[in-house]
Amino acid sequence: MRFVDEYRGGEEAARLLAAIRRDAVHPWSLMEVCGGQTHTLIRSGIDRLLPETISLIHGPGCPVCVTPLELIDRALAIARLPEVIFTSFGDMLRVPGSTTDLLAVKADGGDVRMVYSPLDAVKLAQKHPERQVVFFAVGFETTAPANAMAVWQARQLGLDNFSILCSHVLVPPAMEAILASPDNRVQGFLAAGHVCAVMGYREYEPIAERHRIPITVTGFEPLDLLEGIHRTVCALEQGRHGVENQYVRAVTRDGSLPAQARVAEVFEVCDRKWRGIGTIPASGLALRPEWRAFDAERRFEVGALTAEESPLCIAGDVLRGRRKPHECTAFGRQCTPERPLGAPMVSNEGACAAYYRYGRLEETRR
Repeated sequence: MRFVDEYRGGEEAARLLAAIRRDAVHPWSLMEVCGGQTHTLIRSGIDRLLPETISLIHGPGCPVCVTPLELIDRALAIARLPEVIFTSFGDMLRVPGSTTDLLAVKADGGDVRMVYSPLDAVKLAQKHPERQVVFFAVGFETTAPANAMAVWQARQLGLDNFSILCSHVLVPPAMEAILASPDNRVQGFLAAGHVCAVMGYREYEPIAERHRIPITVTGFEPLDLLEGIHRTVCALEQGRHGVENQYVRAVTRDGSLPAQARVAEVFEVCDRKWRGIGTIPASGLALRPEWRAFDAERRFEVGALTAEESPLCIAGDVLRGRRKPHECTAFGRQCTPERPLGAPMVSNEGACAAYYRYGRLEETRR
């Protein structure tokens, strides 16, 4: 399969690992930004094959995981309303709110539906003009263009029964927040290729320059990540900083300009609260004033709902790279995929889910 099998070859992986062992003379700490990258690193055993000089830090790169608890509770409140068809990607359905999740609301009679695209929700609004259709718009810059297009299309169609519950977050401000933290250990980043496919990597260049660190845009297959690690290590060993693009088959410096234009038309940058982390300035997207008729929080007046995190869950420390999942006293005990305390245990990109699924149940070297 083109561009999949080619990036999983054992011989090339061995060559790249040998190069990393040869060139990583000094100890370095690297953060992979995306949870999809985390799952590849753990699933393929790369975390255990790297030399002791390389420490991997798992970043807050899962938009499901960083969606704040009160926003989940707002989604649950809307989904319970009899006039609402609440739609979402499947990865949000089992994310716990304060007391329950969307699948439980569905089991109790709520009309909760999994969709594969926000445009599917627009079609539902066309088909059911007597119902309010809400789409849970969660994601990084990767999913923002499709969500912006859904809102734009709903206006074009004159649909007054469609809205989105928006929880978009942006990657660069999160990277800045991590680097500005007094206990920061990150010396180089592996940036998320799918985000850069949309946004390009121009916006990472000032970060690399300001903090004098290397940032390597990578894909999600084992060889992508091994090459990204090698490039980042070589830059660190040579005292270089800047942005390199390993994921040339999908990413350009400028990204997709039409997608960026649609996002800028519908959304504006806002401060955003991240689950377990707190508010990061200018780290989210919200509907512009002229599009706020499609804002589900305003339409259903749920914006005042607040919530408190479980005191047993250390999701915030995991998402900031301060601790590993197995360092949580609840990991694999009170918190499992069947009975999760936090989103990182159930999300397809959550670090806790990766550690649980692939047997990292106790401390390893990295």
